[in-house]
Amino acid sequence: MMKIKTAIIGAAGYTGGELLRILVHHSNCELVYVHSNSQKGKKVTDAHPDLIGDTDLIFTDKVETEGIDAVFLGLPHGETKGFLETHPFPEETKIIDLSTDFRDESNGFVYGLPEVNKFKIKSAKKIANPGCFATGIQLALAPAVLKGWIKDDVHISGITGSTGAGKKLNETSHFSYRSSNMSVYKLFAHQHLKEINQTFGQLQKSFDQNLLFVPYRGNFPRGIWITAYFPFSGTNEEVIQAYREFYKDAPFTHVSEKDIDMKQAVNTNKCIVHTQVANGQLVAYSAIDNLLKGASGQAVQNFNLAFGLEETTGLNLKSIGF
Repeated sequence: MMKIKTAIIGAAGYTGGELLRILVHHSNCELVYVHSNSQKGKKVTDAHPDLIGDTDLIFTDKVETEGIDAVFLGLPHGETKGFLETHPFPEETKIIDLSTDFRDESNGFVYGLPEVNKFKIKSAKKIANPGCFATGIQLALAPAVLKGWIKDDVHISGITGSTGAGKKLNETSHFSYRSSNMSVYKLFAHQHLKEINQTFGQLQKSFDQNLLFVPYRGNFPRGIWITAYFPFSGTNEEVIQAYREFYKDAPFTHVSEKDIDMKQAVNTNKCIVHTQVANGQLVAYSAIDNLLKGASGQAVQNFNLAFGLEETTGLNLKSIGF
């Protein structure tokens, strides 16, 4: 069995932890080292105690570039470009970046949304993993964009769990703030809108409609719920047919005719989509886990595609029921 020599840079945070949880059990992955400046010399299980019994790896602050087939970059936004300039990996090393730095497909990076760019990802050396809100919104609307159904402003609301703010504590991720609370941030100006518009322009060159996105902080740890709607004169049967056709080769994106809930997707790499046509509007809902399909799970999905593996390898995870 092919073993892919793999490194994780920035493995102490939430997304790094999720990568470790998947990759320590991935049948084709050999974790050579895991990097963290803040945790150097400590056991991985000190930062991620749930991995006790699964790994004996020790965090290192040294970056080895030779002999590595794949590297996941989990650095803070804005730091990846500088890191790669000072730590150039060999041309044959596949790089999967989880930050915002290359999502505009600069410097030879392919935007890693498999439902749209699967064939480009399969031959890519450098992959920019999509943002979490961006994933949920794109998968809720992409079939409608391709069909040319969106001719007016799109109204979107999205609620994210506190893990979306990262592991480092701040005022709005503190339990005392989040518990029994809701709040809006970055009204109509979220950073993920840029990559969403990039994809929609790829699907429909004439797409220039406004995405009026209201992001909410939710009072739960993980998960994302998206509601999006726009004027539409067709039927829901027509919508379901178009959505199922669009996602027919997408093993993780599922179109449900029944009402959905977020827990169907939490702890999985799935995106669950549901549509309704009401009052002259097409309403699309989507649910994902922000740390998996919205980050680390999708990164491993891209890893699988880039190395010619079965797309679902290591990602057959079960949602929580209650």
